[in-house]
Amino acid sequence: MAAHTGTGRTDSGTPDQYEYRVLTLSRETSRSDARQLLTEHAEYGRWELARVRLYMGGGRKIWLRRKIIRVARTA
Repeated sequence: MAAHTGTGRTDSGTPDQYEYRVLTLSRETSRSDARQLLTEHAEYGRWELARVRLYMGGGRKIWLRRKIIRVARTA
């Protein structure tokens, strides 16, 4: 996973733009099932783990992100 400095800017000075996907897992979801789900998102959708929040009841909220690739138009 690529490290993100948190500044929101790349070396060229342009802002980083990410799209996010939020997954909510119940407490009944095993760790191995959660790991498999995240692995599939990373391999096939190019998502990376941005944040995980574990709640007192055992539920998890997971934020995934991926960089939005803008294609420059050439004429």
